[in-house]
Amino acid sequence: MTTPPPLDALLTWVHDGQSLLDKAVAGMASDAVASPSALPGWTRGHLLTHLSRNADALVNLLTWARTGIRTPMYATPEQREADIEAGAGRPLADQVDDLRGSARRFAEAATALPADRWSAVVTSAQGREIPASEVPWLRVREVWVHLVDLDLGYRMGVLPTELASTLVRDVCGWRSRKTGEPIEPVPDGVQFGQTLVRGTPDRLAGWLTGRELDGELPRLPRWL
Repeated sequence: MTTPPPLDALLTWVHDGQSLLDKAVAGMASDAVASPSALPGWTRGHLLTHLSRNADALVNLLTWARTGIRTPMYATPEQREADIEAGAGRPLADQVDDLRGSARRFAEAATALPADRWSAVVTSAQGREIPASEVPWLRVREVWVHLVDLDLGYRMGVLPTELASTLVRDVCGWRSRKTGEPIEPVPDGVQFGQTLVRGTPDRLAGWLTGRELDGELPRLPRWL
């Protein structure tokens, strides 16, 4: 991100998103963990396990920033996938404990990071060098977007407006870098080539991330 929101705003979004996530999961029936999520090929158990392991992976980056010792998010991409598969079939109670415990570890790691270490450079799972101050945004994306992906009644409209606007800017930048095709936010919406796509920030975020497809909007390649 070229201009991330202030750190306190990011950490508030992490906290608020996690609170909604905990509330949503607490209302699940015990057998719902094995039901499909909105992500093809993943059950809700896969998604919950991924959220927990992502929190721990981001703790690794905050630890790297604090200590200066290289600590990647995941040992290997294969290990990441194996951990998700291994945890997906656990009972809901175990998933809930893991989700809350990993969220607590992330919050503690963020609190423990001295102010002068937020500028330390670490490497994301995509191999991109980023300042540690961007790590909370990575968690914001995970908790809010995957809250929708759990398919428990939440839609992109649940995102706070400024968060949705930030997500639009972030995904536009990612898509422009990955595809080489200009796509950028403008005051009236998103400029996609010669097409101006208008909409509220949550609708645009849903389109750009592939979460809420609208037949009136152009089809895009998969995000992340």
